[in-house]
Amino acid sequence: MGQLLGPVFPPAVGLAVSGGGDSMAMLYLAHNWTRRWGLQLRVVTVDHGLRPEAADEAAMVADACRALGWPHETLRWHWDGQGNVQNAARQARLRLMDRWRGDLGHILMAHTRDDLAETFLMRLARGSGVEGLSAMSARRVVRLRGTESREPSGDGGGAGGAASAPGNRDSEGPRSAGFEVIRPCLGMRREELRHYLRTLRGRWVEDPSNDDARYDRVRMRRLLVTLEAEGLGVETLAMTADRLSRAKEALTARALTVWADTGQEGRALNAATGDILFRQTGFAATELDTQMRLLAAALQYVSSTSYRPRSDAVEALLDRVLAGGAGTLQGCEVRSCGDLIQISREPAALTGQLVPISDGALWDGRWTVYGQEFKGLTLRSLGEDGWAQCPGRPDGAPRFRTARALPSIWDGDRLVACDALGVGPGGTIQLTPMAQPGSSFANFLLSH
Repeated sequence: MGQLLGPVFPPAVGLAVSGGGDSMAMLYLAHNWTRRWGLQLRVVTVDHGLRPEAADEAAMVADACRALGWPHETLRWHWDGQGNVQNAARQARLRLMDRWRGDLGHILMAHTRDDLAETFLMRLARGSGVEGLSAMSARRVVRLRGTESREPSGDGGGAGGAASAPGNRDSEGPRSAGFEVIRPCLGMRREELRHYLRTLRGRWVEDPSNDDARYDRVRMRRLLVTLEAEGLGVETLAMTADRLSRAKEALTARALTVWADTGQEGRALNAATGDILFRQTGFAATELDTQMRLLAAALQYVSSTSYRPRSDAVEALLDRVLAGGAGTLQGCEVRSCGDLIQISREPAALTGQLVPISDGALWDGRWTVYGQEFKGLTLRSLGEDGWAQCPGRPDGAPRFRTARALPSIWDGDRLVACDALGVGPGGTIQLTPMAQPGSSFANFLLSH
């Protein structure tokens, strides 16, 4: 905990607790550690609404937090039946916690050595390369474009009192553009945490879905029992993932060198556009692995999504672009423009994203407006109606395609400002502190 959060500890940290053995053990570990070092602990449980017992399990966590003296809140989510339920639940869980955290910059999660090995097998089955097979990081930055609505439980136990209304915590301090997931238990086995709980006579619940073979993780967990007898157990797979993480560091260093030689962040009229650009002559001469690493990172960076796109989709898009074509992936447009490869936001992905301007309000996960004079106005993409209001616009020019996704300030139907096109006073719309022009993409490569 100290190594991951230090050397200067934050005043408070969040902790995600489901009620299972791993997270309940983490609750007691975090309770002892935060009390010793003077940090506040805030606990959250996400009820996915997939099992009738989940509400009782959340209540059990709330009771434990009340006894320990920490505030707890339950967030609820309802699956719409679309897509893979586990993927949907994971994304929803991050969004709900992002909405809940307020000014917290760190949320603890109780992933273990067993989780690491299971994830390795799942990614191996999907054909992942070094990037996917590397060990999950003990620290991971999460940035999300938006937030999920939530239903506070009102259980708020411990020192926190009643559960806050959705917007209340935003007033506690400046809100960062993202948060860090902290995993202090990655060096521990699942059974170690269970032993700790049994010694403390702590409570936990066993989720029946952990025995449901319809889920990939459950099948991999069962497979590990067989692999253990062949010398391919949890420790072997986890050590392999650790070694691949070291290889990933070397590959990242190579990608940073190529980025410094061939890349730049988009700017127009001394304003950031949020695009990523590569000089095609240098980029095309680079080895395939580095090309894919840079393109995948650029797609994730520009779209502000938590996960990179699948390797096969990145490789197919890369082939098209290097042949002079274009394509879309993960909410981004990628096209060849002369000697430049440009990765920009896809206008269609921004449809309906409207943010009332207030202190610290984020649009598309990375843009904000500073200045009291714009409060109450709206931050949104330029769109075709905004392009039509720009003076001296070059109608029909290729730039129109990327300009539609630029951030802009609106008063109703009237365009007030778009820095990158010279509309308004300038210097009004800025990338968030985690994504400043110049060094931000390099920092992103290092942290992802």
